[in-house]
Amino acid sequence: MSAITADSPSAQVPESKKPGLLKRSWDKYWYAWAFIAPVVIVMVVIILWPLIQGIFLSFTDASEKNVAKVIGGREIPATYDIVGLKNYVDVLTSSTFWIIFARTVVWTVVNVFFHFTLGMILAIVLNRALTGRALYRALLIVPWAVPAFVSTYMWRLMLTDTGLVNSIFTGIGLPSVPWLSDTNWLFISCILVNIWLGVPFMMVALLGGLQSIPNELYEAAEVDGATPWQRFKYVTVPGLRTVAATVILLGSIWTFNMFAIIYLMASQGQRNDIATLPVYAYDKAFTGIRQYAISSTYGVLILSILLVFAVFYKRALAKQGEVW
Repeated sequence: MSAITADSPSAQVPESKKPGLLKRSWDKYWYAWAFIAPVVIVMVVIILWPLIQGIFLSFTDASEKNVAKVIGGREIPATYDIVGLKNYVDVLTSSTFWIIFARTVVWTVVNVFFHFTLGMILAIVLNRALTGRALYRALLIVPWAVPAFVSTYMWRLMLTDTGLVNSIFTGIGLPSVPWLSDTNWLFISCILVNIWLGVPFMMVALLGGLQSIPNELYEAAEVDGATPWQRFKYVTVPGLRTVAATVILLGSIWTFNMFAIIYLMASQGQRNDIATLPVYAYDKAFTGIRQYAISSTYGVLILSILLVFAVFYKRALAKQGEVW
């Protein structure tokens, strides 16, 4: 029997001399680290650092009056103090937060419901053999392709008292609607515009899910005498469950955080009556006496609400057997 020497491949390397996990990963996948490094740096600069700074400011009394500033070439240092959880207590015990939170929930639920429902209907229609289907798909994707602020300004022009929509209403004998002047109608207008913008995303995602369902399942169900509703219930719905779960979660987060539509559709005076949490947080930071600490507190609370929602949503799906 030959002895195993230190140079033998079978010789064991002492644990103390083995390279660490990070070192082994770098030696084996250095090219992957090199490719993702720019992305990581950008994410740290534009996402992680502002997030850390926002969390820090939420524990202070920072405002326009006491932050560091330069006036006439003279640097004035910051004088704000750490106040601990005071901002969170003040916000969570105020009726303003809960009113805006309830409005944000209504905004999110209504929009996501119509996004998903209309997107599902359009996806089912476009999944069939239809003359000009490619043209219809291209036209229906346009609202999603156009930047949100452009679409919002376009709708704002059409919804004025003398705009295209009211002109059509009066032309067919219906009374004009104060889409932008009445607070309740303004909130409805924002919902309608957001539905128009969000349906294409749901349609595209669900259409991709429909096309991944094997046709053999529909053919087998039809042979067994299943009605169109039964084929939808027992073939389409189970086949779309994973895709639907994902797009509903993404749609809820995007809609909850939607800022552009309400901000651009309403004037500054109107925004107080229809603001959602992101819009209200923005106004606190950039209108009037800028209250950076309160705005940061709202931002952290928005992030916390969405994280809690995502966790409970994922757990609910896991209980139903969904695997992410």
